[in-house]
Amino acid sequence: MNNRNRTIMLLCSIVIATVAMAQGRVDTRVHIFDDNVHSLKVCLANNMYIPPVLMMNSDDRLIVNFDYLDYDIHYLRYSVTHCDADWQPSKLVESEYVSGFNYADIDDYAPSEATYVHYYNYQFVLPNADMEFLVSGNYLLTVYEQSDPDDILFQTRFSVCEGAVSVFPEVTSRTDIEYNNRFQQVSFNVRYKPGQIKDPYSELTCIVYQNSREDNAVTVKRPMMVGVDNVTYEHNRDLIFPAGNEFRRFETVNAHNINMGVQSIRYYEPLYHAILMIDEPRNELQYLYDQTQHGRFTIRNAEAYGENALEADYMITHFTLDTQGKLNGGNVWLYGEFLNGYPSTQAMMKYDASNGCYTADILLKQGAYNYMYLWVPDGTSVGQTGRIEGDHYETINEYLVMVYDRPMGERYDHLVGYGVAYSGK
Repeated sequence: MNNRNRTIMLLCSIVIATVAMAQGRVDTRVHIFDDNVHSLKVCLANNMYIPPVLMMNSDDRLIVNFDYLDYDIHYLRYSVTHCDADWQPSKLVESEYVSGFNYADIDDYAPSEATYVHYYNYQFVLPNADMEFLVSGNYLLTVYEQSDPDDILFQTRFSVCEGAVSVFPEVTSRTDIEYNNRFQQVSFNVRYKPGQIKDPYSELTCIVYQNSREDNAVTVKRPMMVGVDNVTYEHNRDLIFPAGNEFRRFETVNAHNINMGVQSIRYYEPLYHAILMIDEPRNELQYLYDQTQHGRFTIRNAEAYGENALEADYMITHFTLDTQGKLNGGNVWLYGEFLNGYPSTQAMMKYDASNGCYTADILLKQGAYNYMYLWVPDGTSVGQTGRIEGDHYETINEYLVMVYDRPMGERYDHLVGYGVAYSGK
C-alpha cells in the first residue's frame, strides 16, 4: 500500500469514527472479534501484575502478546485511537496524538513448537520507532489484517500518563455505611503545584477501578475539599465497593502431573482436557486469605525447553460450579483477565439441570490463572460477588485511581496522574 492510499485509509477511518460518535457511544470495551485469537496479554514490560499505564518521558514499555491459532502466518498491523476519560474517541486528529503514520506492522512472530494446537505467537512493544505517543490519556489499540483494515481481530485498552500530579489512594473497611463487614471504601488525595489546577471542580475527572473491572468502575467529578495545592475525595458513598473474596486459582503448567486446582488432565484426540476441581459457593464460608494476582494470568509450561510463549499447549479447561440447583433471577459469569473483559460471551456459565451445576468449557493456554464467579441479575450489567463468592472486608483488592484534567479550552482529557492501593495493607 503506497503512502497516498494509506492517507486515504486513515482519513476514512477518521470520518467513520466521527459518524459513529454522532450516532451514539462507541463500544471501546476490550473485545476479541476473531475466535482464533487467544491468550491476549497487555502489560508493562517490567511488571505484568499492575495496570497497563505507561508514564510519559520514561523507560516504560508496554508489551502486547497474543496467539493466532492457525497453521498459516497472518500478516498483522495495529493502530490506536485516542480516547477521553470515559473511553470515547476524543476530538484530536491522529497527527496530534501519535508521531508519523498511525499504523505499524507486527514483525515479531513465531510458530508454536511441539504443541497439539498449532499457533503463531505475536508480540510488539509500545512505544517504538514507528509509534510514539504525543499526548497523555486513554488509548484504544486495534489489531487487524494488513490486507484488510476492516478485518479487526481485537481491540484492547491502555493508558499514557503525564505524572503531573501525585495521587495517594487509601482503602478502609470502616465505611460510611458499616464497620468491618461486607464493604470497602476508597478515598484519595491529589496533590499538585499551587495554581497548576485552576478549577478542580470543573476540570478534574477521577475514575476508580476495583481489580481492573470495567462493569463496576466509578466516576467522580467533584472533590469534597479543595486546598491551595491539593484536592481530597473522601466520604463519597459512590466509592463504597462490595469487598468480594480472594480470587480462585488453578494451574495447568504440567500436562503430566497434578496441578493446583486441577482434578485431572487427559488427552482426548485432538486436544488436552483439564478438568478443574468442582467449585462451590463461598458466600456462607469464613474468609480465607490466599495470595493472588488480582485476576491476572501467566503463561507457563513447566516442561518447556525454551520459550513458554511458544511451547505452552492449549487445553480445553472445564469449569464447574456446584450450586445444587438453578439460581433464579440472573446469570453466573466467570471473571478474570484471561477472558479479555467482562462481559465475554464465553464467560457466561451454562446451567446443567442433570447435576445442578453451572459449567463452562474454555480453550486456555497452559499457565497459572486467577478467576472468580460473578452473579449478574437480570436487567443489569454489573456483576455482584456477594451471592456466590461472598463479601468479606478482609479481602485484598487492587484499586486503581485515574485522574484526568481538562482545563478550559482544551479538546481532550489529560491523564495527569494515577495511584494504586491495596485493601488490607
